[in-house]
Amino acid sequence: MVEAAHKRESYFDNAKFILIFLVVFGHFLQTFIAEYASVRILYIYIYTFHMPAFILISGFFAKSFGKPGYLKKMMKKLILPYVFFQLIYSIFYYFLLNKDNLSLKILDPEWSLWFLLSLFFWNLMLLVFSKMKPWKSVIVAVFIGLVAGYFDVIGGYLSLSRTLVFFPFFLVGYFLTKEHFYLLKTHFATIIGSIFIVLLLIFIAINPSLNDKWFLGSKPYANFVEVKSLGLFIRALVYFISFCSIAAFFSFVPRKRLFFTKWGKNTLYVYLLHGFFIKFFREGSQTDFQYNPSTFLLLFVITFALTVLLSSQLVKTFVQPVIELRMSMLQNVFSRLTKRESY
Repeated sequence: MVEAAHKRESYFDNAKFILIFLVVFGHFLQTFIAEYASVRILYIYIYTFHMPAFILISGFFAKSFGKPGYLKKMMKKLILPYVFFQLIYSIFYYFLLNKDNLSLKILDPEWSLWFLLSLFFWNLMLLVFSKMKPWKSVIVAVFIGLVAGYFDVIGGYLSLSRTLVFFPFFLVGYFLTKEHFYLLKTHFATIIGSIFIVLLLIFIAINPSLNDKWFLGSKPYANFVEVKSLGLFIRALVYFISFCSIAAFFSFVPRKRLFFTKWGKNTLYVYLLHGFFIKFFREGSQTDFQYNPSTFLLLFVITFALTVLLSSQLVKTFVQPVIELRMSMLQNVFSRLTKRESY
């Protein structure tokens, strides 16, 4: 997933920054979806594609999984940070929520940490699915995602539900090429994407009973409907909506390098660290923060500032040893300081 600076595609870094911004923004908005219909509509729309698109990009950059040492590298990059942040979040919740006791459940991901666990499993699953023809592989993955909802035991434990439900997005990304993405960068695709977005927003608006948790992929059908076969058709519709939303999103992503492009390479830092701020906000917003139309812009600005901060080289310098288990940034800083002192 890490490319040399001169080889990085601005298009994908732009997409990654926009998506991680939407992840943070969506988490801020979640506090207000029960009371405000307009926020709920925007929130559900964001959730139709922001994580599926992120997962699809992750699959796109997993093409070297067959190289020697790749899985070992993924374990170091994903599992070790997962265990560390699982511990940190448990301690954080203990103090923030004034819990009676400290509990650490390594196999039951805290909040957003499910992504690290699922991403590791998706890479493992490529060992089997990459050997099949692309169309057959995707069909099997979708079938598994649909059937998974029938089993009540498939839920948040080990992030099993999300792993199976979201795997088709990762797999499609793995089989896609840059040319496939660039096919969406046409005037016609942009028009179709715009029409789809408008229709989707209308669909969400006229269905106030639509459960946003359908797009989280974390629960079995029994949590939503009494007839499980109905759940299968709803999840199939969710797949259709999400894939179309992803295509619409990528048709709008700019290809040229922009002011925020450079921050798109540090999205993992934002993903892992923003949860601490969100939890503080949600606890405080229950008494201190009242939502109104004018505060929407404030949330937008706060989200952008937080995303930029957590994407910055400053944060990466000090947090890299924890997330990447490397100290190259700190070593560079120390070497520069040492050179200055020598003068």
